[in-house]
Amino acid sequence: MTAVAVLRLPLAVDLSGFVKLLQRMQVPHRVSEEAGEQVLWVPASISEDVRSLYERFPAGDPDQQLDIPIAQAQPRPGLVEQLRHSKATALVLLLTLIVAMVTLLGDNLDTIRWLTFLDFRVVGEYIHFTPLADSLAAGQWWRLVTPMLIHFGILHLAMNGMWYWELGRRIESRQGSINLIGLTLLFSLVSNYVQFLFSGPSLFGGLSGVLYGLLGHCWIFQLLSPNPAYRLPRGVLVMMLVWLLVCLSGLVSMIGFGQIANAAHVSGLLIGCFTGLLGGLYNRRKLTSK
Repeated sequence: MTAVAVLRLPLAVDLSGFVKLLQRMQVPHRVSEEAGEQVLWVPASISEDVRSLYERFPAGDPDQQLDIPIAQAQPRPGLVEQLRHSKATALVLLLTLIVAMVTLLGDNLDTIRWLTFLDFRVVGEYIHFTPLADSLAAGQWWRLVTPMLIHFGILHLAMNGMWYWELGRRIESRQGSINLIGLTLLFSLVSNYVQFLFSGPSLFGGLSGVLYGLLGHCWIFQLLSPNPAYRLPRGVLVMMLVWLLVCLSGLVSMIGFGQIANAAHVSGLLIGCFTGLLGGLYNRRKLTSK
């Protein structure tokens, strides 16, 4: 199913109402930002219908019952179609899945030691960590970010993978694959290093710090420069912030879920809010300068 650009509008134009109308009608679509414009993409076979619909209802009309055949003619975008537009998101998740398999979800210490923040060796019942400076001097700079690929248990992997798919696609659709990869690496580096500063030599991993970075980025960016791509489902922000507070309280560790990398979560959220602030201010300045 080939997608075409059916609308190209200034960023100042509010498409949210029309996007809600398309969602209610189950019309496959996506919104991207290109060259200072927001672009609405739909399957080529229904492009004229969607263009005509926008001419009639540019602000959307969710209260009116419309009888337009494109809703029944086209199914929701399938997984293959979503993957085509979310290549960077899918790549990160694929790497995470591969690492989960080769490390046996963290049980294969001989393999996992190549991806941890600190190299280590097991002597009897003890783990001896190599200083970070020694690893970096040996050229092992990948250790600053690769802990995000390590997961300890299927639930850990499934939850982090689900949220990265949800948040990563939003950023990739609006800011592009390169920006998503850059933000992912930045959030991983910051959250890993802060966790190391707070916990000292230890084994930690997971996408959680990156996820809170993506959450903070979408949150603040959307406040400053609203766009349907960054409008999170109702309750998601509250739920993740409440979960952060529950983890900080120590309750999760007390009931047997293991140690939580709280420093990674908090630092990820803070650096994400900062990048969202910079990106939102920059985007809003572009709008006002036109």
